[in-house]
Amino acid sequence: MSDSALPVVPRRRLGTAGPEASVLSLGSWHTWDRMDFADAVALVRRAADLGVNLYDVAVYGIPGQPPVFTDVLFSAIVRAAGLRRADYLLSAKLWLEPWPELSLRDQLTHALLRAGVDHADVAVLGDIRRPGLDLEALARELAALEAEGLIGCWGVNNWSATAIRTVAGHARAAGSPGPQLAQLKYSPCRRAIPDGEPFVALFAEGLAMQASDVLEGGILAGKLRPQREIGRDPGGIRERIVDAAGPLGVLAAELGTTAARLCIAFALSHPATATVLVGATRMSQLLDNAAASELLDRVGPERLRELVEPLWADRGVVDPEGP
Repeated sequence: MSDSALPVVPRRRLGTAGPEASVLSLGSWHTWDRMDFADAVALVRRAADLGVNLYDVAVYGIPGQPPVFTDVLFSAIVRAAGLRRADYLLSAKLWLEPWPELSLRDQLTHALLRAGVDHADVAVLGDIRRPGLDLEALARELAALEAEGLIGCWGVNNWSATAIRTVAGHARAAGSPGPQLAQLKYSPCRRAIPDGEPFVALFAEGLAMQASDVLEGGILAGKLRPQREIGRDPGGIRERIVDAAGPLGVLAAELGTTAARLCIAFALSHPATATVLVGATRMSQLLDNAAASELLDRVGPERLRELVEPLWADRGVVDPEGP
């Protein structure tokens, strides 16, 4: 499919109370500081023209941590690309390690300053890495940020199903709609949590999924030994994923597509997936990713899932309940 023939990227709602977001969410990690500035501007301009409206900047500028500038760069990139604030949705990350000593409000204020905006459309809470987190107090603070318009909606990253259900109850009591999305690792190889019964029940109640790590840091796209930092390895299955990259590439060729596009189409085949987080840093990657919906329509979700079934590497290894 030529660049000019690419259809507009579809949109799906984030949960039951979130905005309509493009099925591709662009950014995260160090996307914006790994690119030439002019290339990044061109990439964002083209993404917007294709209908991508959700951009992830994370929060790397936490006081006391080594200085990084991916979120600051993004603020300049969107201006140079001619995007108005109303043209895009911004997703920010809030960390739980320094909370409550460093409040969500203080983190968010710092993040918004760096991103050059006055609100985040989506706030994603980072992993729970310590026991005894006061989820009731956390929900109250999030409800207050929503009420003030500082965040439009919020979600969580790699939480257990029980923790999500618990915080959702506290959020409703505080006047918040609760979490609208769960950011979960999801690929043809990592499926145990999103496809397991605990999350199927949550999805049936309206929670959406933001699929992340769909290429396993590039491994499933053929970069078997990535040099940059990539996400954690639940279940210790990364070598099995490296082994799966070859058969995945063969399957993609048989379907007349690329491995990256196949992985994104697979993630979109899950009925709860609202958006897939991608870290494209080259125009060719963006255009390839943007064609994933066409592949899904052509092959069909049921057939696609059937074809990649043998590549499922974490079944019976990772607890479907989640971390």
